Amino acid sequence: MKNRQLKRSHAPIFWGLFGAGGMLAALFGPMLVLLTGFAAPLGWLPAKAASYQSMLALAQSLVGKAALWGLVSLLLWHAAHRIYHSLHDVGVHGGPLAKALTYGVAAAGTLAALGLLARI
Repeated sequence: MKNRQLKRSHAPIFWGLFGAGGMLAALFGPMLVLLTGFAAPLGWLPAKAASYQSMLALAQSLVGKAALWGLVSLLLWHAAHRIYHSLHDVGVHGGPLAKALTYGVAAAGTLAALGLLARI
């Protein structure tokens, strides 16, 4: 029997990012919508909780930066993977261009979030 070399794929990396982003979207997405879309504008939160100073303090701490970067980047990768496969499902087979565009936007957004958080 011949020793065949298995073809390596980057798909598990993207599926892992998709799964992690999906988990975050399911767990934190509804709460973020509730807090930022309803609770803060309607005054249901204490004034200090949704203040600019509180949010800036969160974004300036190392743990806060890591949490914000992880949330933003994983949600971007989840969206990119979902959009790419949804395009394929509706018959838009863009090939490498569609893949480069969708995942490229996620990569650019991840780097932009990292850069912006590093400047704070």
